[in-house]
Amino acid sequence: MTLVLTAHGSADLRSAANARAVARRVARMRPEVDVRVAFCEHNSPGLVEVLNGCPGAVVVTPLLLADAYHARVDIPGQIASCVASHRVCQADVLGEDDRLVAVLRQRVTELGVSLLDDTLGVLVVAIGSSNAVANAHTAEVAPRLLTGTRWTAATTAFATRPEPSLAESVKGLRRRGARRVVIAPWFLAPGRVPDRVQRFARGAGIAMAAPLGAHRLVAETVLDRFDQAAAQRVAA
Repeated sequence: MTLVLTAHGSADLRSAANARAVARRVARMRPEVDVRVAFCEHNSPGLVEVLNGCPGAVVVTPLLLADAYHARVDIPGQIASCVASHRVCQADVLGEDDRLVAVLRQRVTELGVSLLDDTLGVLVVAIGSSNAVANAHTAEVAPRLLTGTRWTAATTAFATRPEPSLAESVKGLRRRGARRVVIAPWFLAPGRVPDRVQRFARGAGIAMAAPLGAHRLVAETVLDRFDQAAAQRVAA
């Protein structure tokens, strides 16, 4: 069975490089699985191209955090248009998995932040979606990030949505007692939107953590989604 790790794609080459790094880690962790990379747009190879070249059963495993447009509309549409769509199934997105929240917490501590710092407020910044349900799920990350810490508060802002703005969210954390604020980006990879958030952080004098990247727990979550989809296919 083939695992096609499918990323959104970006004009920023760092994003595609991260997708390929995740795929390499997944392949090392599961050498018996044929792991391939595909992109919905911007980068090559495209998803349909990859699917048309895959023999046997395929699980399209989205390298996406939110269950929004690309997972619900774009990827299913591209699967339907490939020549062997009957051999293809789609796994769930990575979502707000506890392992990914743990990686985000680690990224914050890599800034030199102590888990016991009770003066700290954390602003989780995500891409944002026109899907309100997807945004509501993403907003669950911030309170879960506080688990095992003494951080004062955490809240979520969406980089591509008008409200609340990043500046308003920082003010909100300070009103809740945070004397120091850091940004925890709920992004898998560097890119144009994370760069925009970084520019805000620099202008506001706020430290910003690294994205989730190709961490082992990201690859582990990918394999978990793949296994779930593969098992359901076999059971059907």
